[in-house]
Amino acid sequence: MPRAAGEDRHRLSGWARHDVGLYLAAAGTSVVGGLLVWSATAHTDGTAYLVRHLLASTVGLVLAVMVSRAGQARLRVGAPVLYGLALLALVAVLTPVGLTVNGSRSWIPLVGGFTLQPAELVKVGLCVLLAAVLAAPAERGRAPGTREVLVAAALVALPVGLVLLQPDLGSAAVVLAMGAVLVAVAGVPRRWLVGAVVLAAAVVVVALTTPVLSDYQRDRLAAFADPSADPQGSGYQTRMVRLAIGAGGLWGQGFMNGQRTQGGDVPYQLNDFVFSVAGEELGFVGATGLLLLLGFVVLRVLRVAARSPEPFGRLVAVGVAAWLAVQVVQNVGMNLGLLPVTGLPLPFVSYGGSSMVVSWLAVGLVDAAHTAGRDR
Repeated sequence: MPRAAGEDRHRLSGWARHDVGLYLAAAGTSVVGGLLVWSATAHTDGTAYLVRHLLASTVGLVLAVMVSRAGQARLRVGAPVLYGLALLALVAVLTPVGLTVNGSRSWIPLVGGFTLQPAELVKVGLCVLLAAVLAAPAERGRAPGTREVLVAAALVALPVGLVLLQPDLGSAAVVLAMGAVLVAVAGVPRRWLVGAVVLAAAVVVVALTTPVLSDYQRDRLAAFADPSADPQGSGYQTRMVRLAIGAGGLWGQGFMNGQRTQGGDVPYQLNDFVFSVAGEELGFVGATGLLLLLGFVVLRVLRVAARSPEPFGRLVAVGVAAWLAVQVVQNVGMNLGLLPVTGLPLPFVSYGGSSMVVSWLAVGLVDAAHTAGRDR
């Protein structure tokens, strides 16, 4: 009997090592996202999208706990497999298996009306494998050398190239930014960082000046520069989003009472422009609260990075923080008309199974680093 009680205490202490604050923040953000998605779709689909959003959140939470319980050692060993599977999915989506929506071949249809977006999966695989590659020299007491930098560059370039072929400029930017931040934090020489910045700028120039982007995506970029140029076409959604957010004022028009949200005036409001629901119905105060919640998630991840005693765990957490922060800035920026519309979802908030599950997997990766630090 005493032995059993001791085992129970050991199991309890094991669960207590998890970063409960990070899970609660991510769960709270997911619930808020579910309510915003519900408000954006209730007038046409009732609770259908709310249920699917919460289902994806639940699946993501379960997977996050499983990833965390697997531990850093297993994640590190499995990193090449995760990365390889993500690359295979990126190749598959470019074949007839892939589904084209709005000029971008980015989804693989699954059963039950669900779809898989490989560009989301590659964020997980790249984050773990890149951290493993860059952590190896740090564990031997030196900065990454030419070999590690070239390997890291190749690991980033492969998925970025495949994602641009879809084309998906937003996801490519997130992957590129995450890779650049990881390489910088790993302590590579300054000349490599300058080269990375030049290469990133070259990729953007090529994407904007060649036929890489679809006509639909080019129209979105043009609408950012001048929404009034085509008010009934490509500029319509940008204009409606700005009007919806502007109408919210300080306190908003009330949950499920937004004039443009309930009127269905904002295209893709449940995913790309879900932040406009918060702006219109919850106002400046509510939208700011949502941003503070997302900011807390990112800061909590950075806290894990700062406290991680191992280079691998630290780099994984830094990669996740960069990925989530860039995606939040890009999504909110395009809602406010400060950045071009690239179709990136708002982590934990936008409707989308792949984005939601992968965002939760990121939580699991960070929690694995957190628990590894607590075990030491």
